[in-house]
Amino acid sequence: MSSRFTLALTFAIIALLSITAFAQNKTGKDLQDAVKRVDAASAVLDEVMRIKDKSIPRDLLAKAKAVVVFPGVIKGAFIVGGQGGKGVAVRRLGQKWSAPAFLNMAGGSIGFQIGGSKTDYILLVMNDKGMKGLVEDKFELGGEGSVAAGPIGRTAAASTNATFDAEILTYSRSKGLFAGVSLKGVSINSDKDLNRAIYQKNLKEIIGEQALPATAAPATLRKFGQTVGTYGFGR
Repeated sequence: MSSRFTLALTFAIIALLSITAFAQNKTGKDLQDAVKRVDAASAVLDEVMRIKDKSIPRDLLAKAKAVVVFPGVIKGAFIVGGQGGKGVAVRRLGQKWSAPAFLNMAGGSIGFQIGGSKTDYILLVMNDKGMKGLVEDKFELGGEGSVAAGPIGRTAAASTNATFDAEILTYSRSKGLFAGVSLKGVSINSDKDLNRAIYQKNLKEIIGEQALPATAAPATLRKFGQTVGTYGFGR
């Protein structure tokens, strides 16, 4: 074996090891990012559901096809406003919930405004039409989907017709205040890179009609589905 060939082989092995190490580091970082997002979404839902007499009605949660949480969505504005955030969704599978899928939120507005804030959003997808929109590559709330501010409190669900017609019920929490909000003009799309990194699948394959069971996700990512199941509407 010539020294030139040996040197070339050595460089090839080093390059291969470097590529492998890079891929492993990237996968590890993606998983860390996913865990942080799942933990944040779980904390938001848990804190909201502990608000006495002003949380999301549990009978609505019991009917929801999917639950989506966008924790800490950043709103900022100087003349032209905008907002963006990263969220997590699980789909109902009988009395259980699917593996978590990862989503992005984006939106904007025009007008004289200045300032910034962080807001948590919770979305309940109430029917098959809402689910069909959610799993598309890009879904605009208030556009393709019928969106309504979600009622709060133990008896609120029975006192409004909005819950019977809306495809998606939306809530927000900002500066400690929790309420239903009409979240329109905002688009939701798949976080393709993160979904692919975790599952090697697209959004529709994760929470579409043939949704992945929770066990398809790493154990560290099952917390959100478990939190959803804590409140009496499937485990």
